[in-house]
Amino acid sequence: MTATTTLRVIESHARRYRHTWRSSVFTSFVNPVLMLTAMGLGLGTLVDEGGGLDQLSYLAFLGPGLLAATAMQTAAGESSYPVMAGIKWIKSYDAALSTPVGTGDLLAGHVGWALLRIAQVTIAFALVEILFGAVTVGGGLASVLPAVVTGFAFTTPITWFTASLENETGLASLFRFGIVPLFLFSGTFFPISQLPDWMEPLAVLTPLWHGVEWARNWALGVPSSWPWWGHAFFLMAVALGCGVGASRTFRKRLIS
Repeated sequence: MTATTTLRVIESHARRYRHTWRSSVFTSFVNPVLMLTAMGLGLGTLVDEGGGLDQLSYLAFLGPGLLAATAMQTAAGESSYPVMAGIKWIKSYDAALSTPVGTGDLLAGHVGWALLRIAQVTIAFALVEILFGAVTVGGGLASVLPAVVTGFAFTTPITWFTASLENETGLASLFRFGIVPLFLFSGTFFPISQLPDWMEPLAVLTPLWHGVEWARNWALGVPSSWPWWGHAFFLMAVALGCGVGASRTFRKRLIS
């Protein structure tokens, strides 16, 4: 694996993206507008009338959580069906391996491109948050880094999972039983202290909870039960550990 061949893989992703970037950029702004309008301003009015959450408006509480959750969803989108397509459907990975590109380059290039996409989406989300008045300019921009690291912590395990599948059936289960429950129960919409006692430790073990807490801490200055570097260490450990597993699975799956 070399930096040059890895960059070539990222370039190939970027060249394909040229054909879809307009709709992608459009939805990157429209989705947060709809979510913050419906949940932050609509539902948030009722929550605020009931006393709010942690002395914050619900819009402010919700924004950084949705930012981290959006990073998770983007990572899942980039690391599921596109990876299956490269391995099984269009076999673009096999074509790449006939060049100096190796399996390590394919994985590193895929992860690098996914992080670029996550950064793009989360920056757009942060700008919408700022326009809605959910966070300050400094807080909104500061929360982008925690969101990107959160996306990294989902990119490698989902890539690893996808590379181990023989068909796409498992991907539907991933979203139904993995991504959706995490989105709902990892502190995005309400503090995990409102969960049943037995569920709280489970929520703390999820990467999304760490991303939400870290993003909320940097965006709003609210205290977290973990220091920010603890969240960062947990997320990076998940990302790098699963990256090793994904590398081995890529090699096993693509080199026979």
